[in-house]
Amino acid sequence: MTDRELLDMMQSPAQRNAGVSEFIRQFQKPVYYYIRRMVLSHEDADDLTQMVFIKAWKGLDGFRGDSKLSTWLYRIAHNECISFLRSAKRILDVDIAKLEFSLGSALQSDVLFSGDEIQAKLQTAIALLPEKQKAVFVMRYYDDLKYEEMAEITGTSVGALKASYHHAVQKIEAYLTEE
Repeated sequence: MTDRELLDMMQSPAQRNAGVSEFIRQFQKPVYYYIRRMVLSHEDADDLTQMVFIKAWKGLDGFRGDSKLSTWLYRIAHNECISFLRSAKRILDVDIAKLEFSLGSALQSDVLFSGDEIQAKLQTAIALLPEKQKAVFVMRYYDDLKYEEMAEITGTSVGALKASYHHAVQKIEAYLTEE
């Protein structure tokens, strides 16, 4: 189903329920996993995913169709994650060693985390990245988005995104190789 067909369904009173169901079916998993990689916690990711779809539904009339539905939805998800991470950082206000320990502990105790020690260390390294580098890394490495699409989502230039990705990779490599 094309974006236009899906939009038409959601905007038609007779097909609204079917359109919204299809919209959620198509985009719920990718949005959830993007958010989950950004915030780590399943509960927080669930809550934020719901918020993203609520905001998308409320903003549907304002969607001009200049970009793909997925890009628009990722932008909403990206903004929700950044807001969440910033407010969590203000609330926590912990030093990096405590944060690293708590992230590692949270990953190991998460019943939905099925990775081994290396995967946990990678996730911790990603979690320690600055917000922008983390977002760029997750979108590029996990979601395989093109820089042009990431530029639309984040409102950042392609060159700046490439630099952020490069710095993120260097920081992750450094973290993974330190003993």
